[in-house]
Amino acid sequence: MQKGELLYEGKAKKVYRTDDPGVYLVEYKDDATAFNGLKKGVISGKGELNNKISAHFFRLLEGKGIATHFVKQVGEREMLVRALEIIPVEVVVRNIAAGSLARRLGMDEGTALPRPVVEYYYKSDELGDPMINDDHIAVLNLATGEEMSAIKKVALSVNEILRSYLTPRNLELVDFKLEFGRHEGKILLGDEISPDTCRFWDTRTKEKLDKDRFRRDLGGVEEAYQEVWRRLVG
Repeated sequence: MQKGELLYEGKAKKVYRTDDPGVYLVEYKDDATAFNGLKKGVISGKGELNNKISAHFFRLLEGKGIATHFVKQVGEREMLVRALEIIPVEVVVRNIAAGSLARRLGMDEGTALPRPVVEYYYKSDELGDPMINDDHIAVLNLATGEEMSAIKKVALSVNEILRSYLTPRNLELVDFKLEFGRHEGKILLGDEISPDTCRFWDTRTKEKLDKDRFRRDLGGVEEAYQEVWRRLVG
């Protein structure tokens, strides 16, 4: 399949047309950003690792009945995906208090939540991705109530599947971000699932194995991403 015109370049990925109008090619970058782009850097090998990790998780989820945009991995940094009309709502599922949740609610980081918490954020760089609720989504006409109900159900199912898969690999799924889009009348899980979009902690030591190492200048960022991949593939 031929790589065509560059459609979009984001903070972590480039998206290209292909000779199939229903399929795009996604190329993962080593570029890293945090705090809505205020902090920028490069994580060596991140693009390759995030491509492999995301493909691994998409295959796992597809095998469990979750419909995703993933078609196949076609290179070290590239995958083919179904073309989506992205719904501009970022869905965050939280199992443990960390990051903004800990700050907003005055909770100690690392506090286990009695049940998963689902949050929505308006996908808008100009506005700083503000938190929104179902009423905001309806007023802004971002998605229908039916679509959001389905999205929440899928997000919680993804949480269960990933936690069950990661626990024996000594990885704690603290929280993660998902994005969804429309494809031929269906809602599909899109974007990526990687240490860029998930908080992974070592179950025993609580060592951070994700982009928080970049955000907080903890060092060992490349090694953390490599460790997540190593645990996934044994």
